[in-house]
Amino acid sequence: MLCSSNRLNGVILQITAIADPGLGNTAYLVDLGDGSGLVVDPERDPRPYLEAAKRRRLKIKHVVETHLHADFVSGARELIAVGANLLAPAAANLAYPHTPVEDGTNVAVGDLQVTVIATPGHTPEHVAYLLNDGDRPLALFSGGTLMEGGVARTDLVSPALTVPLARSAYRSVRRLFDELPDEVELHPTHGAGSFCSAGPATETGARTMGSQRPHHPVLLASSEDEFVSSLIGGLGTFPPYFLTLRPVNQAGPAIYGVDLPTLKPLDIDSLDQVLADGGTIVDARSIAQFGKGYIPGSISNELRDQFGTWLGWVLKAQTPVVVVLDASQDERELVRQALNVGFENLSGRIDLDTWIAAGRALNSIDIVDAAHIDPTASIFDVRQQNEYEAGHVKDAMHVELGALTLMPAEELLPAVVHCGHGQRAMTGASLLARAGVETLAVTTAGPEEIARYR
Repeated sequence: MLCSSNRLNGVILQITAIADPGLGNTAYLVDLGDGSGLVVDPERDPRPYLEAAKRRRLKIKHVVETHLHADFVSGARELIAVGANLLAPAAANLAYPHTPVEDGTNVAVGDLQVTVIATPGHTPEHVAYLLNDGDRPLALFSGGTLMEGGVARTDLVSPALTVPLARSAYRSVRRLFDELPDEVELHPTHGAGSFCSAGPATETGARTMGSQRPHHPVLLASSEDEFVSSLIGGLGTFPPYFLTLRPVNQAGPAIYGVDLPTLKPLDIDSLDQVLADGGTIVDARSIAQFGKGYIPGSISNELRDQFGTWLGWVLKAQTPVVVVLDASQDERELVRQALNVGFENLSGRIDLDTWIAAGRALNSIDIVDAAHIDPTASIFDVRQQNEYEAGHVKDAMHVELGALTLMPAEELLPAVVHCGHGQRAMTGASLLARAGVETLAVTTAGPEEIARYR
């Protein structure tokens, strides 16, 4: 959480950035000068925004959405439930109470005003919000169409719209640079590390429109066609749940408030029933604990900032999920991340003691360092394509982790699985085991270290 207090055009503007490092996204709480606050693009759990507002002695009266989000479930309804008014693009066609806005709409918010600027690109309905003090522009909340050092991807709606939206993104960003003065602060929602980003977008530390001009790819491109070609060429894969959340956010997700659901402990019979009904065990313990002993068929997904993203990458949101945690882990954080990516069907948790007490065996997977990898063993690399292209072990098999569930079992061979740090590798190994493929080991070593011993 980062607070900024800057004097722009004689106005002290106080903005609190509330970041989700796992998704690479940032929401914002703006002090509107009259004791009220405005929140931009909140995620599902309202607690961070309510707590930040309480610390700043603000009441959240306004919330704005720049677009229908694909990477997280919106928290707008949660803030509406505590008294906020929502501004959202008219073209989003939200099915719950809001004030629809479009290009040129002006709305008074506290002691300031918001001007809506249509910025299609990342999505068709996308808008940006320009915060003004009278006729003096102060800050732009740009969502995804304009990011620091780039733009957000344009392929999350439909293949037919990918190129047209890329052209729209070029025009939208050019318009913003043409119309806004250099001193206007820039506050994007998507940032580096977000799978919504496209190409080499980075967190540069630059926070004004003027500081973007020397290096922004839209301004560096010699033409719209060149920009579009470069953007489309840099699009990597994205989690499949991205294709399911736009309609969820359009219809309006369920409201939980600050008290998120808890995971009920399951006995062995209840677990068997969940599994018989198509459920899956997700083991969120550390990879070291998982490797020493895990319930056969479970998927390793260590609880960390990226837990929700990888949950949504390897499972469908409607899958009944049973969780394994150790006593030191934060169950609430796991539930928060699961709900944030649309996983509502959390069936409970199972303890390994319960499994063992029922007379059932555990499986294991060895974790080895680079020096102890069998030199004759095949290496299975589950990193993203851009990581693989940046450097990989010679003759390594490469399948992105998210694509493993799509691979026919007969095309997968016994191997040592790696990703550079171990978490994704162990997820991959657990998926291979579910498919009936023997995994020789998992290594936490990166490609350069592995190569030194081969």
